[in-house]
Amino acid sequence: MATMVFFPEGAFGPTNNCVGIGDVLRARGHRVVFIVEESFAGTLEARGFEERLMRLGPAPEVEEAPGQFWKDFIRDTAPTFRKPTIEQLGEFVEPTWRALTDGARFVNPRLEEIIGELEPDVICEDNVPAFPALPACGRPWVRIVSCNPLEVRDPDIPPVFSGYPAADRSGWDEFHAEHERTHRPLWSEFDEFCQEAGAPPLPDLEFIHASPHLNLYVYPEELDYRRAQPLDATWHRLESCVRTSDASFEIPEALRAGEGALVYLSLGSLGSADVDLMRRLVEVLGETPHRYLVSKGPQHDLYELAPNMWGEEFVPQPSILPQVDLVITHAGNNTTTECIHFGKPMIALPLFWDQYDNAQRVDETGFGARLRTYAFEPGEMTSAIDRLLRDAGLRSRLDAAAARLQARPGTVTAADLIERVAAG
Repeated sequence: MATMVFFPEGAFGPTNNCVGIGDVLRARGHRVVFIVEESFAGTLEARGFEERLMRLGPAPEVEEAPGQFWKDFIRDTAPTFRKPTIEQLGEFVEPTWRALTDGARFVNPRLEEIIGELEPDVICEDNVPAFPALPACGRPWVRIVSCNPLEVRDPDIPPVFSGYPAADRSGWDEFHAEHERTHRPLWSEFDEFCQEAGAPPLPDLEFIHASPHLNLYVYPEELDYRRAQPLDATWHRLESCVRTSDASFEIPEALRAGEGALVYLSLGSLGSADVDLMRRLVEVLGETPHRYLVSKGPQHDLYELAPNMWGEEFVPQPSILPQVDLVITHAGNNTTTECIHFGKPMIALPLFWDQYDNAQRVDETGFGARLRTYAFEPGEMTSAIDRLLRDAGLRSRLDAAAARLQARPGTVTAADLIERVAAG
């Protein structure tokens, strides 16, 4: 039995991704421990895992909900999401990296302490910034990329966070130049910190290292990008990484017998905190002939659903997706890959970070439609729903993709690869 440590970012997407892999490893008899923020205390224990707690900043004066720091951060910066992505580089993306790197600095001594106590056979991290305690500890470690794979740079793919088309390079150079201007000083500071903490230098203008042992990224072949420089042998594509331990879900009686398609609406734990946006979606979708299951999110008590809807604060997404006909999503990486895994078309309403990239990729590969999140017209939404629902060719493509992905679960592939690293 090996000791496997998972260290996901303090958000539900990366955490759920790691839970899926951890479930497989624990079923094989390994000791699986999660390093989680204090606000998540008990969340992983409830799923049967050990926990080690840490903080990414000073303790608050009042008790936090899981991931509360990022919910507050997104709420305060949400006005920026209405601006073009190139303007968000300086106004949202760089401040987000600054908050992330500040957290990495703060927590590094605690990570060294946890690693020293557990003496793990392998450490698996699903984060976007580097945590130098991992490459500096001398133990095997695995990088998991559960964001859009544009995070792993290449000259033939669009700039990460841009949402730009893969087939049109007209804005790439300008975006890269603005990224250089807004991010170079912070990157230099963080690179110096990582090296002082015993880690190797960071790749140029990237905030995290690739692992010399194993790197995994979660993205189906149907959506993936063509690279000029193939990734080296340490990199493996998982295609999808869907956990199987969520509760079962039965469609509520009020929606079972209704007319129209059954649609799932989820903007993620952070996006659904935008109450005005959720209210507008309820208003527009409430006028359609379809039925809706809604993940209401942390502000669930601040808005009411329409009569053709049912929802709760949290819902078991992997149990819901197989039962619906269409998904309206913020295009977070987990939801995007899970929709392909279960063969569901998407309407993407991106809000921030890599969601623009996923939304663009879904649209340009024909697996869904990207709409203007804050400026879509009701007719654009209803026509996109109708078009995707009646597209028999799309349904056939999605069915084929789902059959392929479900025949080879990414959680099992990941567990196999991680076991090899742990065995040395």
